[in-house]
Amino acid sequence: MKKNLDDATVDSFGDEWSRFDQAELDNEEACRIFDEYFAVFPWDSLPEHATGFDMGCGTGRWARLMAPRVGHLHCIDPSRALDVAKRMLAENANVSFLQGAVGDGVLPANSQDFGYSLGVLHHIPDTLEGIRACVALLKPGAPLLVYLYYAFDNRTTLFKLAWRCSDLLRRGVHRLPSGLKNLVTDVLAATLYFPLARLCGLVERSGFNVSNIPLSYYRNHSFYTMRTDARDRFGTPLEQRFTREEIRRMMLSAGLRDICFSERAPYWCAVGIKE
Repeated sequence: MKKNLDDATVDSFGDEWSRFDQAELDNEEACRIFDEYFAVFPWDSLPEHATGFDMGCGTGRWARLMAPRVGHLHCIDPSRALDVAKRMLAENANVSFLQGAVGDGVLPANSQDFGYSLGVLHHIPDTLEGIRACVALLKPGAPLLVYLYYAFDNRTTLFKLAWRCSDLLRRGVHRLPSGLKNLVTDVLAATLYFPLARLCGLVERSGFNVSNIPLSYYRNHSFYTMRTDARDRFGTPLEQRFTREEIRRMMLSAGLRDICFSERAPYWCAVGIKE
């Protein structure tokens, strides 16, 4: 059976997370970002000593903050970033590491109390099948949290045009050799992300709404996060985007109910309960 992954994208993330292992990320900022992504996660519904999975864990940046809250966490990733996660989470006795892609069946079906896959399933060929594979691992009644790139369905026409221009740039940057790709994305972080984000911060403090300005999300984030996300955004070969309604339909089709979306950035974070 053909794996539901793109080899070039897996290699790209292996390179990215080996470089940006998140060790330099300030703990306060890490917690703030975690709270943004997990804003709709149903913590109160988890059983005591819950066991779950982080699908596409990368360096374990989410797992580092999730592990202390649960009984056991399975970190799953197909790339060499898993070696970084093992190093970063070495002191967490309740974390195990599994090399594999979504759909590889590295855990028994119907065995997990929760699962999440953040910023991963839009980088595989078949996102719906990826969601279904995650749902298959869950016990009935267990939650799955996903973060999928949005299709700017809640943005202005001008915002969408700015993204189309940036995507043309991405199509060239992701083909560059690793070293040059890293240099170019660092330059983009310094010349595009940083000044625009800081300008948005100044405008917001003057009393204006900046939510429809591209990259305004980063106004309260560090340059390290900007560099990480610029490498993610412009250096990744395979990227898909979905509207809120498309995500809702995929989650329903995958066997989830009670779909709930976060109303704040990043978009779209959504959680559903396995039927």
